[in-house]
Amino acid sequence: MLSKTHAISFYFNHNVKPATTSHTNPFAKSISSLKVVWRKDRKLDQAIENDKRYKLCARVVREVLNEPGQVIPLRYLEKRRQRMRLTVKIKTFLTRNPGLFDVYYDRIKPKTEPVRFLRISEGLKEFLEYEKRIYLEHEPWIISKLCKLLMMSKDKVLCADKLVEVKRDFGFPNDFLVNLVPKYPQYFRLVGCPGEGQSFLELVSWNSEFAKSAIERRAEEESRLTGIRVRPNFNVKLPSGFFLRKEMREWVRDWMELDYVSPYEDVSSLDQASREMEKRTVGVLHELLSLTTHKRVPVPTLGKFSDEYRFSNAFSNVFTRHSGIFYMSLKGGIETAMLREAYKDDKLMDRDPLLEIKGKFIELLEEGWRRRAEWLSLQREEVKKDMEMMATKNGIEDRYACDE
Repeated sequence: MLSKTHAISFYFNHNVKPATTSHTNPFAKSISSLKVVWRKDRKLDQAIENDKRYKLCARVVREVLNEPGQVIPLRYLEKRRQRMRLTVKIKTFLTRNPGLFDVYYDRIKPKTEPVRFLRISEGLKEFLEYEKRIYLEHEPWIISKLCKLLMMSKDKVLCADKLVEVKRDFGFPNDFLVNLVPKYPQYFRLVGCPGEGQSFLELVSWNSEFAKSAIERRAEEESRLTGIRVRPNFNVKLPSGFFLRKEMREWVRDWMELDYVSPYEDVSSLDQASREMEKRTVGVLHELLSLTTHKRVPVPTLGKFSDEYRFSNAFSNVFTRHSGIFYMSLKGGIETAMLREAYKDDKLMDRDPLLEIKGKFIELLEEGWRRRAEWLSLQREEVKKDMEMMATKNGIEDRYACDE
């Protein structure tokens, strides 16, 4: 039995033609009958763990920013801890993450006793201005992402409320439907009122430049650099120690020989259970993950778009069936689909330009953590000095007592 890493490369690099009889041809079997056992990838799980603290801080910040005037009584925020999935008290959170908010006293109602309020700090205000500049700088990229999502859908239309739910996954600004979409009537038409469940974003015109997937662009670039025509296909990298049954190795080998089906092609004539449709589904999922800022997205989030992107009810099996392309993490009790080629160990290598925003936010957090660490160090030094002075004083008193 070959290891998972070598099994794929062996079959892809040897031009072995599959048998055509139904007895030996793996395609004669139903795709759903081909199983690959899920295996934990600790390094990719760690990539999710690395962002845990950042995401928690971002949730708390969003909660305050959504308040009128961007201020909130501390006790009101304390009541929302469960919704924010915050396991410590707000006071503890503020102590551990200084620099995000300022605490001040004000009255909730006239003639009531002043209580503690939170407002965003000067550092956070500067970050928000920086965020606006990055969104403006990369607006063409955001527009292309939005067009691509619509162009891959079967009717070239998506529910606006669903798009709002995934805005952070794809790096869209909070107000993209209100302030961004209307600026591009040549691409978009918004029907209905977002938030009422009957609002849709429609594609107005098709841009052929946007209709190139990440895989097709990569093949074009390789062809340009080498002078040799490169056929678009998936990068397959199976983790070491992973084993595939012979039947599955043969299936993957033959499946890779199929022509690549662009996620932007019309596939209305394809049978949902066909191997070509499987190729197309993998292509769509690959492209969707490529468009996300972290090259990963919760599987339930993708499931909300099953109808729009023609996914089968069992589409999540694709992530384990094609374990050399995807990884499905179970970290935190949430199924998260990840694009293997975008990562090296636990580090994201394929970086979306919108991640500059995350980088700046982390700088703000780290500055606060650094100041807190310095303050704690000074406190420890003060305690140490006090203890030394106390010990010296006690020693002197003991000597006086002995002399007497």
